[in-house]
Amino acid sequence: MHRNIDRLGIALACCGGLFLVLPGCAQKAEVTGNRPTPAAAASPADPVGAGAIRGSVRIDGPVPKPRALKMTTDPACTAAHPEGFASQEVVADASGNLANVIVYVKEGLGNRTFDAPKTALELDQQGCVYVPHVVALMTGQPLRVKNSDRTLHNVHSASKNNREWNRSQTPGAPIIEEVFSHEELAIAMKCNVHPWMKSYVAVFQHPYFAVSGANGSFEIKNLPPGTYTIEAWHEKYGTLRQTVTLGAKEAKSLSFAFRPATGGN
Repeated sequence: MHRNIDRLGIALACCGGLFLVLPGCAQKAEVTGNRPTPAAAASPADPVGAGAIRGSVRIDGPVPKPRALKMTTDPACTAAHPEGFASQEVVADASGNLANVIVYVKEGLGNRTFDAPKTALELDQQGCVYVPHVVALMTGQPLRVKNSDRTLHNVHSASKNNREWNRSQTPGAPIIEEVFSHEELAIAMKCNVHPWMKSYVAVFQHPYFAVSGANGSFEIKNLPPGTYTIEAWHEKYGTLRQTVTLGAKEAKSLSFAFRPATGGN
């Protein structure tokens, strides 16, 4: 009986020793596993060997008829458009070439860094419409909002990733200048006085983006060699993506076709 008790005591002592040792071992392993991996130093883009991506954006299917805007609530707005004005939501020619599409590099730039241009991008209010309808700029690049109309506007930046702001701008008032600190696709710019007024501002941390013109064409210049995911964004039809590999000093062509019924290709 005494021998059994002695054996049990030795066993418990050994187990107690294991419990004392194992937590310490587990804690040591946890600390070792959580050591942060040194971040790779960011590198600037090398302009040597840079190429370009050119292409076009179109509607695959019937081109929708322009929707007329009702500006009857403000005489200054109706006077600016005696023949009426169509919504800028979908702007396409008879062949389906689609304007106001933001085409940009979504993936593939790695840890390259880029300096924001010091030149400001201007967004004007003309005839109670934002001009241009779609703009793109870099983080840290100034956006200057101007009121060229003879009526009051209220510029409302409905940002989600950036600070939201809402500022009134009377005729002849000073230009509103703002800077966006974070990427965002895309910020809706509204006017709380005139509900039909809307434009979009896209913000990127790199300079590799473009907005398709009236003929649906776009060009992304000075892109270093590499494999990239290129995305095309439209306010109504959503996004499309393609992957492209660009060699040194190479130019490649891409085409995007939005299907209005599905928003994709």
